[in-house]
Formats: sequence, structure tokens, C-alpha cells
Amino acid sequence: MLDCWLIAVAALIASVGVVAASGLLLLAGAQLSRTLTPRLVSFAVGTLLASAFLGLLPGALAGADASSILLTTFIGILAFFSLEKLLIWRHCHQAGCEIHAVSCTLILAGDAFHNFVDGVVIASAFLQSTALGISTTLAVVAHEVPQEVGDFGILLNSGYSRSQAFVYNSLSASTTLLGAGLAYVAVGQVRQIVPFVLAVSASSFLYIGMADLIPNLHRDTRPASAWEQLLLIVAGAFLIAVMRITTRG
Repeated sequence: MLDCWLIAVAALIASVGVVAASGLLLLAGAQLSRTLTPRLVSFAVGTLLASAFLGLLPGALAGADASSILLTTFIGILAFFSLEKLLIWRHCHQAGCEIHAVSCTLILAGDAFHNFVDGVVIASAFLQSTALGISTTLAVVAHEVPQEVGDFGILLNSGYSRSQAFVYNSLSASTTLLGAGLAYVAVGQVRQIVPFVLAVSASSFLYIGMADLIPNLHRDTRPASAWEQLLLIVAGAFLIAVMRITTRG
């Protein structure tokens, strides 16, 4: 029962909390949003990669043989690549990129599916251990905030009012709760699949971090920004590592 409540709270933070934080960041001003968003992306890279390598994959390997887990992770990366192509599931963090030339409906649909996957990831992590669940939730929040800021900007630039943008983003984010609930029921009933769900979760984090976020960082070619990005990536990874150690203890 404790797992159920922890998953519910984490899913709420990763959905409603993220949308609220993103909305407040935009309300604070365009300059602040432009300043913080790329830094949040760098930090998110560190949290995602550290969560995959220090939490999700070790948790998966503890429950199944290495060859099966690594094969599942590889297949997961290919699957997410395919889904990205089919659903336009992208994490562009600016309103003016060519990816967002498609309709807002498709963007929101792809975002809803991604949020559903985040819910599955969070629930599966908590079913493995509370420590893994907490660090995984932090990684989800870290990469969702800049994504939601970008989504808000897209909707506003497309003519939606602020209230409409908030409602549509909230509806898209609500699928996190659905994914968490379904994963809690399904994975909780068949514990043998937990290692493989964790492996797919790791592939999701690896794909997002390396295929979406890191290329986004490379757009800034200033030498000074490279050091800043590296420090923020290390800071994100360090925070996940510290959380893993302290929550275990």
C-alpha cells in the first residue's frame, strides 16, 4: 500500500507539479525562461544518464541475466526511435524549431504518449525500490520542465491563450497518472517482468538524453557554454548518485 501512495505522489509531482512549475517559469518573464531553460536541459542530461546507468540498469541486472537485459535495452532504444518517427515525439525546447511546424494536436498527442511512458517508468522504479523511485522521479521532473516550457511557448505562439495552453498541457500531462496506475497493477501482479520494464525504462532515459537533449546542447557553440553545460551535467549526475546513496542508507 505504501508503494501505491508513493507512486501516486510521484506521478502527481511529475505531471501537475511539472506543468505548474513550467507555467510559473513562463509567467516570471521571457528573459528568465530563456536563461533557465537551456541550463535545465543540461542538468536534465545528467539526471537522465545517471538514473539509467546508476539506478535502472543495475536494478534490472539484479533480476535477470545481463545478455537479456542489454538486448531489451537495445530493442527499447530502437523502439523509441521508431515511435519518435511515427508520433513526432520530440523534446525540442524552443518554439521556433522546424519540428514544431506540425500541428499542435500532434505535438500534444506525442507529449501525452511520452508522459504515459514516464508514468510507467516511475511506477516500475518504485516497485523495485523506494530509492530508485525517488531518483527516477527527479530525473523525469528535470527533463519534463524544459519540455513543458517549450510546449507552452508553442501553444502561445500558435494563438492559444495562457489558460488554454495550461489546460491542454495539463490534459497531456495527466497521462503520467494513467501510465503509473496501469504499471502498478500490471507490474505488481507479474513481478518477473520488473527487470525488463526497468531495462526499457533505461532505454527511454538513454534515448531522450543522447538523441534529443545532447544534440540540443550542441546548438550553442560558445566555448564558455560548453564548460557550463558540462558542469551542469555533472551536477545532475552527482545529485542522482548522492540521492541513491542516501536513500539506501
